[in-house]
Amino acid sequence: MARMGDVLAGFHAAWEFESDSVLIRFERGIRTPKLFQALGERRIPLEAIAAVTLTPGKRGTVVLRALPRAGADPLMEAAAGQLKEGCDPYRLVLPAERETLAEYYADELRGQLTEDDEPAERYLVSPPEAPLQFKAYDGKASFDGKSVSFRWFWTGASSAKWKAGDQSFPVADLSGVEWRSPEVFEGHLRLLRRESAPAQPAQADQDPAAVVFGLGYGPVHESLPFAAAVLSAVRVSGSGALPTAAAPRRDPADIAERIRHLGELHEAGLVTDEEFTSKKAELLAEL
Repeated sequence: MARMGDVLAGFHAAWEFESDSVLIRFERGIRTPKLFQALGERRIPLEAIAAVTLTPGKRGTVVLRALPRAGADPLMEAAAGQLKEGCDPYRLVLPAERETLAEYYADELRGQLTEDDEPAERYLVSPPEAPLQFKAYDGKASFDGKSVSFRWFWTGASSAKWKAGDQSFPVADLSGVEWRSPEVFEGHLRLLRRESAPAQPAQADQDPAAVVFGLGYGPVHESLPFAAAVLSAVRVSGSGALPTAAAPRRDPADIAERIRHLGELHEAGLVTDEEFTSKKAELLAEL
């Protein structure tokens, strides 16, 4: 049996095994992903883990990974599968010569997991603590634990946002958060309001309840912990289940214009072939 306090150190992180949880401590260093540095450390209760895998990695490494249980971690819920492999906080990369030791701990963890495959009814992993803030392309987002505020920048905000003015949203008025990674086309953070609120514009740059990311704005290590903290606060406030945002259908002329603009970005080399094909299909699906 693994003893309480045992530590398995890998690249950029170390896992400390405790009686009811795994404490992940992330290194601070130039090569450590910024998201890991921002998180510092995370305690993952065993009940928040659905499974454990050990697979071959790149360049003489093995990867120990804990698969989080659905609904257990607000950070992973907010990320919604958009994190790059190297920024997954549930992965521990080790030298291949430590595979036997890693397999031992993987087996120990598997032996302590329950067979409950149901989504967690509450978050089991603590969210990043407020206050939090970051700069988006069109405004500054702040969260004090009770409300989210957007203060617009005159250099980036659309006329629709300037007309609406700076915004403040109490957590109790929200039903969820939509985070689209700044590393993909049209990255943004959108607050999802309760059903009684007015319909939200489809485009984030026109929605006063959203901030838009861009080159150097809303980086993952700032905007994702922010989204996770808000998401957790929404759950605690009793707003109910966290919905998936359903974008309203757009005007065909608007779709055509956005596809044309997307084509220009593709021709300029600012959007990859894969991103162009994927986004074009998304836009056509909204017709």
